[in-house]
Amino acid sequence: MKSKITLLTLLFTVYLTAQPIDVPIDTTYITSHSVNIKGTAVTYNAHTGMLPVWHKDEPVATLFYTYYKRSNIKDVANRPIVFSFNGGPGSASVWMHVAYTGPKVLNIDDEGYPLQPYGVKDNPHSILDVADIVYVNPVNTAYSRMLPNKEGKLPERDLFFGINADIKYLAEWMNTFVTRYNRWPSPKYIIGESYGGTRVMGLAHELQNSQWMYLNGVIMVSPADYKVLRVGGPVSSALNLPYYTAAAWHHNKLPQELQQKDLLEILPDAEEFAIQELIPALSKGGFISEAERNKIAENMSKFSGLSSKEILQLNLDVPTSYFWKSLLRDEGKTVGRLDSRYLGFDKTEAGTSPDYNSEIDSWLHSFTPAINYYIQNELKFKTDLKYNMFGDVHPWNNENDNVRDNLRLAMAQNPFLKVLVQSGYYDGATTYFNAKYTMWQVDPSGKMKDRFSFKGYRSGHMMYLRSEDLKAANDDLREFIKNSLSNGKAAKYERQN
Repeated sequence: MKSKITLLTLLFTVYLTAQPIDVPIDTTYITSHSVNIKGTAVTYNAHTGMLPVWHKDEPVATLFYTYYKRSNIKDVANRPIVFSFNGGPGSASVWMHVAYTGPKVLNIDDEGYPLQPYGVKDNPHSILDVADIVYVNPVNTAYSRMLPNKEGKLPERDLFFGINADIKYLAEWMNTFVTRYNRWPSPKYIIGESYGGTRVMGLAHELQNSQWMYLNGVIMVSPADYKVLRVGGPVSSALNLPYYTAAAWHHNKLPQELQQKDLLEILPDAEEFAIQELIPALSKGGFISEAERNKIAENMSKFSGLSSKEILQLNLDVPTSYFWKSLLRDEGKTVGRLDSRYLGFDKTEAGTSPDYNSEIDSWLHSFTPAINYYIQNELKFKTDLKYNMFGDVHPWNNENDNVRDNLRLAMAQNPFLKVLVQSGYYDGATTYFNAKYTMWQVDPSGKMKDRFSFKGYRSGHMMYLRSEDLKAANDDLREFIKNSLSNGKAAKYERQN
């Protein structure tokens, strides 16, 4: 691949007294590349650099970003631009960058497992053929850092590290970016994975109401919704059951009557049981009748691969951590949290949760060397700063979490705005049925349900790691972008005759 490098002027740098490393505040390197996407050669420029976060007309942080812009596109007013965020909170935007939508993907096998030599290869499924993409790294992730003032004091952490603070400064930063790169006329999209789902729900409203920037689409990949995750109770617990069914099916642990069917044939039954029977049963707590308790346990066993005895011992409330430990206990194995196709083994087979998450170690195994190599050797951005796969962002302020309702309001305000949810069936952290539930709850009126769509994949949290799903998921993004463009229609609601 031919590469031409242009170094734009380094505007200014700051010297951190806490570490003898220069942090560039505002700088960009531009490299030129080409990639074959769906049989067509696509030439593009990669802008890699740092752009400041402004607060009271002073830079308080600088964010590392990579912006891929297709070459030879004169009409940017009709060229979509997608802003991509990962989650955590505290995760760099590495995962979707070099494994999903970008022009390069990891050197991994077809199921997503690490291969050596580490590195990247062309992504023939990237959405760069239909949209430009910006990968944004929040403060303290990747090379993004807080900046000291003239007295050498760092800003208060509460400017960045909380649900609402995160949304506010990232919206401000996006305004700076869109202005700097002259993308105000373009159709705009935001995509967030995991905690990024919370982030983009909130950003849709913040962008429209504080930055006057209106979107065409919000995409949530394996979204984390803290209105249902980690809150406990009958709904939160019951929503996990269809995921148990999917993971058990993958590992051939369901009764033969279910195992012989395709996954998508049995999931609707598990979903129906969770909503219609399990939630009411769990709601009764200790006052459920013995007969109903036993019947529910038998059905849970059928749909989960666990024994009815252990389900009864857990009072019908099966924690996900217990499932990861117990499903393959008789084989001496555990299953992964974020992707239950992955296997691990513990010091002891007894216990109620795994010693470690087998999938995240596998991913760090392949992502960390690849992103460090790629940025330095192909994007030509060189620094002695450490690339933080996960950064110091805690404690994180989770108060006043209104992002779900804020997304509803943003959609009501903006007739153009549509939402796509993508989830892997084997994700045990932010399960696919949790994602469906979140989608159902955004607009209780049901008046905007035709503006939501859901796509599921036979993989986990990062469904795109599986080659088959990488292609399918990117094709679904293309279709979503195509269907959410205005195509000359006015942004207005019509009265029904």
